[in-house]
Amino acid sequence: MVEDRHEVKVEILINELLAERKMSLRELARLSGIEPSNLSNLANGKRKRIYLEHIERIADALEIDDIEKIIRLERRF
Repeated sequence: MVEDRHEVKVEILINELLAERKMSLRELARLSGIEPSNLSNLANGKRKRIYLEHIERIADALEIDDIEKIIRLERRF
């Protein structure tokens, strides 16, 4: 049996969420308790690891209850 492997890229939609709300990264940092540099790295895809706690804090700060509004999965074949 041949195993089919696909690479999955996880994208955090911080920039889109902030633009929709006309909110700054610093304001999100203040509301979420996440360092602005960590949010910036998440927003720009520079983080190798994404912590569930950060996603939860972002969701709480932006009053989001659907994770699909925060995360996009891109499958590469």
